[in-house]
Amino acid sequence: MAYPGYGGYGGHMPSHAAMMGGPPAGGFPGQGSFPGTFAPGTFAPPPAVNDPMWGYFTAIAGQDGEIDAEELQRCLTQSGFSGSYTPFSLDTCRIMIAMLDRDMTGTMGFNEFKELFVALNGWKQNFMMFDRDRSGTVEPHEMAQAVASMGYRISPQALNAIVKRYSKGGRIFFDDYVACCVKLRTLTETFRKRDVMQQGTVNFQYDDFILCTMAV
Repeated sequence: MAYPGYGGYGGHMPSHAAMMGGPPAGGFPGQGSFPGTFAPGTFAPPPAVNDPMWGYFTAIAGQDGEIDAEELQRCLTQSGFSGSYTPFSLDTCRIMIAMLDRDMTGTMGFNEFKELFVALNGWKQNFMMFDRDRSGTVEPHEMAQAVASMGYRISPQALNAIVKRYSKGGRIFFDDYVACCVKLRTLTETFRKRDVMQQGTVNFQYDDFILCTMAV
């Protein structure tokens, strides 16, 4: 049994400009301290510093080298990622981190940070396809189309539960849409790992079920 929609959006990593609305004045934070070549006998910095997002990440993460939910919220707000859409709530930022928090620290490192932005860009593009009037919301039937377009095959009853959970005043805002996408991806991944025979059926111990569902 296949699990379409699992893993978000693949493809090449978008440019910093595409994700952040263009680099800040003076280049990327933290860059410039590492030249492109290194004198004999010196050590090159870790490969991450050559990544265009490394400087941006380190400016946000601070000395601990990790990003928590509040730092992620500030990052997404200051970068203008949501554009004219409603800014991300702290709760949505928490579950975005939980989606990639494989070591259960409540924070994300650099590779997780990059992975998140790949998924976020895909979800934003998908949302914009259905938000044709640029109202910052989609209607319930459009939400059903959006879920289907990402490859998830779920029952009408499950779709109805999604709409009830994530709609406000009969419409779904971008922040809630992303929260829904995070939960769909995370729960699908959790189910997929346990469905070793790929038959669409798994057995959960109670504590394991609580851990998997409460994490997001």
